[in-house]
Amino acid sequence: MGLMSRVLRGLFVAGLLSGCTQDKTTTWKTYPLKRNSPHDGLAVVSQPDGYGVHFYLETDTSDPDVCSPRWLPDPARLFNGNGTAPFSAGLAPRSEFFSAVKRREVRDALRQELEALCRLRAPQARWQWIAPPLNASELTPVSLPALEYEDLLTDPAEERQREEELLKDH
Repeated sequence: MGLMSRVLRGLFVAGLLSGCTQDKTTTWKTYPLKRNSPHDGLAVVSQPDGYGVHFYLETDTSDPDVCSPRWLPDPARLFNGNGTAPFSAGLAPRSEFFSAVKRREVRDALRQELEALCRLRAPQARWQWIAPPLNASELTPVSLPALEYEDLLTDPAEERQREEELLKDH
């Protein structure tokens, strides 16, 4: 066997071995991916095939002087994240939310987008960063106001009867 064929065979084997041991991870690419308005979504590509999570970004403006993040730990599944038309559908596991927010580059992107969202939604309010929960034990449920009787819809038949009585009087 000639020297050239041994060199070529060695290069071929080295190429095969490097292909087998090559790290198949992605660089955790992040970019804004809006849902309804600018800055209300962030795509995080966490897998080499373009899959990842789509964070739905929300703000807490319950205090008119302060705008801060409201964390929704159930992101959507991101598809085609490396392509020209990324989209999301369904839910990704919460474990992927926690994996993503543990990365500094993801937290930095979240902070940037949420601050911009606060400037749009509450321009007079002071921006306050609240770090995302890093595990399930840090989650705090969102407390929503209770429904009061006046918030409930009336029975359509009763409403129709009231309308007819009002019309009779006039």
